[in-house]
Amino acid sequence: MADPVSTLPLRVPAAPPWRAPLVVGVVALAVLAVGSVVLPTFLVNNLIRSFLYAALALTVDLLWGYTGILTFGQSAFFGIGAYAAGLVFVHAGYSPLLAAGALAAGLAAAWLVARAIGWLAFYHGASPLYASVVTLVLPIVLVQAIYSGGEFTGSSSGLSGFDSIDLPLEAWFFIAGTFLTAVAVVAWLFVRSDAGRLLVAIRENESRCEYLGIDVSRYKARLMETCALVAAFAGFLFACVQMVVAPEYAGFVFGTELVIWVALGGRGSLLGPIVGALLIDTGSAYLSGDLPYIWMLLIGTAFVVVIVAMPRGLAPLVADGVRRAIPRRRGPAAVPVTFVAAPARERAEDSKPAPALSLRGVHKHFGSLKVLDGISFDAHAGELLSLIGPNGAGKSTLMRCIADGAQRSGGTVEIGGADIRHLAPYDCVALGVGRKFQTATVFDSLSVADALRIARYRAAPPSKWKRASALELPQPALDVLRLTGLDRIPEQPCRYLSHGQKQALELAMVLALEPRTVLLDEPTAGLTKQERTQIGSIFVSLATRYRMCLLLVEHDLDFVRQISSRIVVLHQGRIVMDGGVDDVVNSDLVRAVYAGESHTGAANAEGGA
Repeated sequence: MADPVSTLPLRVPAAPPWRAPLVVGVVALAVLAVGSVVLPTFLVNNLIRSFLYAALALTVDLLWGYTGILTFGQSAFFGIGAYAAGLVFVHAGYSPLLAAGALAAGLAAAWLVARAIGWLAFYHGASPLYASVVTLVLPIVLVQAIYSGGEFTGSSSGLSGFDSIDLPLEAWFFIAGTFLTAVAVVAWLFVRSDAGRLLVAIRENESRCEYLGIDVSRYKARLMETCALVAAFAGFLFACVQMVVAPEYAGFVFGTELVIWVALGGRGSLLGPIVGALLIDTGSAYLSGDLPYIWMLLIGTAFVVVIVAMPRGLAPLVADGVRRAIPRRRGPAAVPVTFVAAPARERAEDSKPAPALSLRGVHKHFGSLKVLDGISFDAHAGELLSLIGPNGAGKSTLMRCIADGAQRSGGTVEIGGADIRHLAPYDCVALGVGRKFQTATVFDSLSVADALRIARYRAAPPSKWKRASALELPQPALDVLRLTGLDRIPEQPCRYLSHGQKQALELAMVLALEPRTVLLDEPTAGLTKQERTQIGSIFVSLATRYRMCLLLVEHDLDFVRQISSRIVVLHQGRIVMDGGVDDVVNSDLVRAVYAGESHTGAANAEGGA
């Protein structure tokens, strides 16, 4: 095992991560206790409903604001929880045992529906828009089912007048407020944890996450299920205190209102959706009667203005203003986070090791257009194999076919002797493939250290409730960070990195996966001469020192000549030459290919030679 590297100046709060939300939670509970006594009854009654709506808005913020899943279906899960209570209390009566059964039934139904939504909307390759469409249809279908239930569901009139938990209004005020506080505190801890940073990473670059070995579809489905359970619980409490349920609470209009509240308050902020829901819902109770049409017009106008002029919402703007107006005080001492070398994985030695990468008859076509036509070659550990050819030869397409089993039209791809079949990119990563894209794909809103934590998500699952004080990285990734100076700026947001630094960070992220085969698609594009020399030495070290198999797509023949151990020439989707560096670079065939001659003419030139 390699020695740990020196401590890096990444700072995190020295205080326990739960201290701030715990203090806020205690203060909130104290305010609730006082408010239940001093506030007028009408306001208390409205705030009970608003608290539950605010908890529901938080789930929309987690899905949309943090993860980028625009959802209109949280109202449906709210309605499922509410109707579970209403149906049981109307048709079976009330008792503590029946109430517990109604809650369990509501949560189970919401979970099953959320599972179905995840299966429909979050399959591998699904467009983010598809999730919005599916969640938009959900409340419409649910409301139609309620209408079709006749007397059993109350149809369009809903259910009312049933017995429920007998508690005074002040107690319900405290219960609803405590529920909102608990949801907010848990959400706060999660989004600020190491695991919570993955929400932002998925929102910014879902494809990069998949090629870092993360099953994004499964993650989004689990998040949807969790938010559905919170929404159903809120609906159950709503039915218990209001003793009335109606189709509107499960409908599309209510789902859209939740999205509006989150947008106005400030998505991706947690506090914004709470404030937006409380202010708008409570304001509606006072103003909708006096201004029945103008009030909704004002809300709609405000929504349009915020979306156009202030897409982050009001809460972030207010927070920025407060930070500028109030001088920032020095916080408590911070604990430095260290990057340490991860233990080397033990790999069994085979007397006849399989090639690190083996392709047999790989085809890719779009209709009648053949992009790849029968590509076959082997590459071994410790080999730096360069793939060259003119634009349109199929080089990047071949990279996709190796890293994603669903991309090719025919043929086989084996990684370390294992056939990738039709595996998704995150499963190919598990076989030992790491892919670096032609354009550096990092997470602009995350720091250098956070991006590397995302890359280690599969090998070392992060905590869901705190920030770790150390990050284990394999030695090759540490070497890249040291050589490029990224180890000195771990707190730097990725958006402020230079082009060369982004290329180096993406390479470090790929190496953090501990791959045995690394796919490099034009990694020197846009780099300076010094940066090209630097990254070339890194590639040679990966192949010779760490015995990785590198497949490099590159146009610069001088760069290829300096670092490659072997070259494959691709032209019009076929391999036209495979051999040693000098033989390939100096061949008439390569000159002809890069001069734009036809494959037939080039082949004749080679045959004549």
